[in-house]
Parts: sequence; C-alpha cells; structure tokens
Amino acid sequence: MFKQDATETRLKSATTVAELIYHMTVQSVRKTHANALMAIGLNILQTVIFVMAFYLLFVVLGMRSAAIRGDFLLYIMTGIFLYMVNTRTVTAVVGSEGPSSPMMKHRPMTTAVAIGAAALGSLYTQVLSMMVVLYVYHVGWGPISIHYWPGAFGMVILAWFYGVAVGIILLAIKPWFPQFAATTATIYTRVNMIASGKMFVANSLPGYMLVWFDWNPLFHTIDQARGFTFVNYFPHFSDWHYALWTTCVLLLLGMMGEFYTRRHASLSWEARR
Repeated sequence: MFKQDATETRLKSATTVAELIYHMTVQSVRKTHANALMAIGLNILQTVIFVMAFYLLFVVLGMRSAAIRGDFLLYIMTGIFLYMVNTRTVTAVVGSEGPSSPMMKHRPMTTAVAIGAAALGSLYTQVLSMMVVLYVYHVGWGPISIHYWPGAFGMVILAWFYGVAVGIILLAIKPWFPQFAATTATIYTRVNMIASGKMFVANSLPGYMLVWFDWNPLFHTIDQARGFTFVNYFPHFSDWHYALWTTCVLLLLGMMGEFYTRRHASLSWEARR
C-alpha cells in the first residue's frame, strides 16, 4: 500500500534480465544432472558414442569412399556436431517453461527469458562438448586442420539458430496440442537422422535425390560447414543464405504464435503437460 516503485533505467533493466537469463541457463544445464560437470560429461560421452557408431556404420557398409578426401573422422564429426546442436536445441526450447508455468508468476520472469536460457544452455553444452572432443582427437590421434574455422563455426551457430526457430514454433503449439508437439519434436529428430545429410555430401547426390534433401536448412548448413572445413570440397548445391532466411521466417512465425499463445494462457494447461 505504501510501497513506492522506483523507476528502473534501461541499463538496470537489461542487467536484471541478463542476470536472470544467466541463472536460468545454469539451471537448464543442470537439468540432466545435479552436478553441472557430470551433465556436460554425459553430453560429451553421448557425442563420442554417436561419432563412433557412425564411424563403424561407414566402415561396415563400405561407405568410406563416399566421404570427402581428408580426415574421415572429421568428416563424420562435422555432420554429427551440427545435427546434435540443432536437435538438442529444439528439444531444449520445447521443454522450456511455458506461459502458464508457476515460474511466470514472478515479475522479472517471462517466456522470452525461459526460451533464451534454454537455447543458450543447449548451445553452451554442445559447443563445449564439441571443443573437448576435437581437442582430445587433436592431441590423442593427430592434428586437425580446418580450412576456415570462422565459417565452420558460423554454420554451427546457424544450425543452433534454426533449432531455436523450430523449437519456438513447437513451443507455441504445445499448450494447445501437447501430445502433437511432443510427437512432432520426436519425428523431427528421427527424420533428420537421414534428411540432415550428415552421411553424405550434396555434390555426390544425383539430381533426382537432391530434391529430397535441399528443402532442409540443416542439410544446407552441414554441407556448407564441410565446405569451410575441407580445403578440397566446394559445395555447389547448398546455400547457407537459404538456411538463414528460412530460419528468420520460421522464427517470425514462432514468435507470433508464442505471443498469441501467451495472450490466451490458461493455468489449466499445466495439468495437461
């Protein structure tokens, strides 16, 4: 009744939001395990298992000849890393706090903060796992040579950005159709096991097969990442601009859907999750 609200400056408001995002990011990283180091360690282990599984698959099926001339394991890792960054980000954003979550009752907390924290937490975990795996491989097995690492890392960020856009769209649908959103996220992950193109390069595909993959922005980012990684590969049938503009359109649609969902939020939604 007698409390006087102090007017916050823009700098103070931005600092408060940044601090809140930081703490929420830490909390999102520790969701999988109470110990943050163990959570990151488990993700690194999953990444290594994924890489070794695809290495054995290529060897058993005799598909090594389809790879780019150069480091074969690096060829596999360029596909696995971007695939995991993208799909883990989608899963993290879809699992973030919705508009009817009890956390939203606290005044500084918003759905934008929850989405940002989930996305940044996923990016931090995946990039750290990627760096650790590359460092161990570089030290233990042989030196790694990346032709243009800023471009390759830019494709990692673009794959993450695309995952954020897809995740926001599914998050906007989730309160209305929770089972549909969860099933779609699972289908998206499974389909991209093949549709992402991490097992082959666009230059090696015939035209009638290329049309089955070039709709996928993740396919373009992985193929472009290999162009930046290997000095002797020049992607002719992929374009990172397509992936960027498609992501921007999906992000706009997702933000519009999330805004509409937030305006019509109901506390009863939480009981259906």
